[in-house]
Amino acid sequence: MKKRFSLITSILALLQFTTRLPLGRNQDFDAFAISSWLYPLAGYITGGITAGILILLPLPGGTSAAIALILILILTGANHFDGLLDLGDGLMAHGDRSKRITALTDQTVGAGGVAAGASVMLLMYAALSSMSSLMVVVSVLYGEVFSRYAMAWMTVIAPPFHDGIHSYLHSQSKKWFLLLSTMLLVPLILIPEVQLLFPVILIMTIIVSCIMRIIAIKAFGGANGDVVGATGEITRSLVFLLIAMSATGSLCISPVFCALLQV
Repeated sequence: MKKRFSLITSILALLQFTTRLPLGRNQDFDAFAISSWLYPLAGYITGGITAGILILLPLPGGTSAAIALILILILTGANHFDGLLDLGDGLMAHGDRSKRITALTDQTVGAGGVAAGASVMLLMYAALSSMSSLMVVVSVLYGEVFSRYAMAWMTVIAPPFHDGIHSYLHSQSKKWFLLLSTMLLVPLILIPEVQLLFPVILIMTIIVSCIMRIIAIKAFGGANGDVVGATGEITRSLVFLLIAMSATGSLCISPVFCALLQV
């Protein structure tokens, strides 16, 4: 008999899986597995908490950027960042697919992982430190929500290469989950500073997810939780980059688009 859970239980299970927030007794993981379309809600929570703290701490750009990244790592338990490090090791490993999978799934971090982690972290810091304090706050919320949105996409579209958490989430997911996850993004449109950039970021996130699916299949024969988490980290860094480029006017890829962004 299929288990039934309340929406609140599913959200609590989601947050226990994606954050390190103290939320009481552990919820049944199935409550999240059958509702993985809720992923973006975790981004609203971690992004909202981080944004709120940044508002209370009026710090200069570079310091604000560093605090934002530290808070994100703390709130998420660096789980997804760990996936990025593992993916870097897997992609940089020499040899056949089995050796790449071994590098992806082992517990050590090699040069590939360090390079991947440092590259993404430097990109995020550089992008955030180039913005005003207000735009850092907006970017953190956008980045966290779209990061989880990318993970929702990967859960649905990326076939697993072995049994594990991603395999189970993928088996419980449905294609229409993508529509529900997309609907959860609607509140972001209400933020005036980046309204016109919303469709650009949405399309970019979907493209990144599809590219990561292709890379995962080619390199490992499919995805696992590390690949899904890494996709979220990469997506967040690109969201920060796009917002930074828009804020500085360097995203003007055409006169018309430039005029729209400056309205």
